[in-house]
Amino acid sequence: MFLAWGLVVLLTALASTSIVRLGIAGEEVCVTNYNYGDVLGKAIMFLEGQRSGKLPASQRVKWRANSALSDGKPDNVNLVGGYYDAGDNVKFGWPTAFTVTLLSWAAIEYQKEISSVNQLGHLHSAIRWGTNFLLKSHTSTTTLYTQVGDGNADHQCWERPEDMDTPRTLYKISRDSPGTEAAAEAAAALAAASIVFKGVNCTYSAKLLNHSQSLFEFADKYRGSYSGSCPFYCSYSGYQDELLWAAAWLYRASRANIYLNYVLSNQGWSQAVSEFSWDNKFAGAQSLLAEEFYAGKTNLNKFKNDADSFVCAVMPGSSSVQIKTTPGGLLFIRDSANLQYVTSSSMVLFYYSRILTVAHIDGVQCGSVHFSASQIRSFAKSQVDYVLGNNPMKMSYMVGFGSKYPTQLHHRGSSIPSIQAHPSKIGCSDGQSNYYFSTKPNPNTHVGAIVGGPDANDQFKDLRSDYSHSEPTTYMNAAFVGSVAALLTVNNEGCVQIRLNNITSQMLINSV
Repeated sequence: MFLAWGLVVLLTALASTSIVRLGIAGEEVCVTNYNYGDVLGKAIMFLEGQRSGKLPASQRVKWRANSALSDGKPDNVNLVGGYYDAGDNVKFGWPTAFTVTLLSWAAIEYQKEISSVNQLGHLHSAIRWGTNFLLKSHTSTTTLYTQVGDGNADHQCWERPEDMDTPRTLYKISRDSPGTEAAAEAAAALAAASIVFKGVNCTYSAKLLNHSQSLFEFADKYRGSYSGSCPFYCSYSGYQDELLWAAAWLYRASRANIYLNYVLSNQGWSQAVSEFSWDNKFAGAQSLLAEEFYAGKTNLNKFKNDADSFVCAVMPGSSSVQIKTTPGGLLFIRDSANLQYVTSSSMVLFYYSRILTVAHIDGVQCGSVHFSASQIRSFAKSQVDYVLGNNPMKMSYMVGFGSKYPTQLHHRGSSIPSIQAHPSKIGCSDGQSNYYFSTKPNPNTHVGAIVGGPDANDQFKDLRSDYSHSEPTTYMNAAFVGSVAALLTVNNEGCVQIRLNNITSQMLINSV
């Protein structure tokens, strides 16, 4: 009876707002919190709403239309396409590249899982929309365009991208004006994507890898910290993390020893960190190289140890925890768009727990506290589930998922009627007065968008003007794609499998 009661408690804890299917003795029990396949599809579809340029016939987000069709003209280059990185109409190359790297990482690690819910084709399209733009932006071996649009002018204007009339100023890095972080991240993105497309289009894959190698050489040879997009995206962590991140991806894509030797000779750059973000890539690089360590390259132990340190820094209860959680259990790193750090941390934790499991490693020791691979995975899952509604506000922070979610997304295109619904131009001032300050829900539901999230006390105000908490970003969603994909199983999506040994479901029911 006590064993039966213990299983009931376990099932109840796992179930939360879930579906539980009990079987007879010896059968598997399925406990699922959310429809993760649906979540994944929405997370990927969000990216279609962020597209710039001429939209394809396959476009599913119908409230969007063609925009920014002359990008690049001042320099006689074609920079049409790519993504608007957030709720504005500027194309920032550095975070776009990070988005592509994360999406590619998810496609590589969870190909079967993503295929099982028929989302791999959509994910490939999302990646290719980004890589095509990065290829266009890399106009010579020592030139990379890193931004299209004047950030200051754009942020003073509230208009849908289809009406955009703010300056489409071009920014680039070169040997005379370097930006190592941006070039190295682009190299990482194209290297990771080359793996994704290797079995799909070998010619395209080779092109991606070739550009990646060229970009890495440019980033490493002409070193200088990136400041082109300040105050919106400028480097705080320096460029060593991006160089290691890019080299790790290039080694994985090419298996060329030059990149392995590069990370080996620069192990001293690696440092213990407590975040993984568009600015700081150390945890990602360390995790990739830790997998190589467990595969037999034991001289990469420095990266493995630093990857362990990341786990210890974020796991609640760790002897060396650095990141606190909200009362509701959410990792809280910074108040501005905190969910970007939550989704990226979760992606790394899922990946690392999988590495440990495959390598038959019993977990990570954090001082006096030990965390098994399953405990690490469970904590990462709790972060995903918090985002989806298992939180004190009882709301989903993904637009269009669940019965309660943000309706005043800080997003120009979403908050203004579509060009199909309102064909006449809506200028900056009209957009500001009639839509930005409106208290009504956005007319266009930007399905899949994840907002910046709640504050340190788990509170969230659904206000369009509160951009720190209500604005989505491509890289936030990209990390969530990798996190949600980790929760899919090929045969039984989103389920935890528990075998009932000699205990029938009726006994469980009776024990209650």
